[in-house]
Amino acid sequence: MNGIIESLQQLASSLPPLFQPLISALAGAIPFVEGEGGAALGILVGVPPIVAIIAGIVGNFACVFVLAMVAAKTREAVVTRRAAGQTLVAEAPSSRNRKVLAALEKYGVPGVSLLGPLLVPTMFTATALVAAGVRPGRVLFWQGLAIVLWTTAIGVLVALGLSALVH
Repeated sequence: MNGIIESLQQLASSLPPLFQPLISALAGAIPFVEGEGGAALGILVGVPPIVAIIAGIVGNFACVFVLAMVAAKTREAVVTRRAAGQTLVAEAPSSRNRKVLAALEKYGVPGVSLLGPLLVPTMFTATALVAAGVRPGRVLFWQGLAIVLWTTAIGVLVALGLSALVH
């Protein structure tokens, strides 16, 4: 993971300032880096904090949106095939999906979405929730809210920390 972040930092610092926010957005689309890491990376290479935060949010949410839509279409196809009587090989859910589903049962979609980034990347959480049958719109609303809150909070902390170091 450090190699990815270092590569993104080098790439961002080599770009003209106008294009540096794209690195925050790109980083935001990487699991485990997410919008928070994308915003922090942008701020650390000199992108204005508000721009880095927005870019991180956009990159993270864009990836979550695409994956949620793919999961919704996949679930629809599986449900349709089952309804038509076609058998499908059932696979046991992965340990990551089992964690998300257990948390869903305990905390609901809002809790999983808002607390999930502490344990599992938003991309995995959104995909697992939609695959479990939660409406994509509901998942995207709560995941979007979580992405905005977490990315903003971490971005502000990084900007304040960097400002304190400089002064």
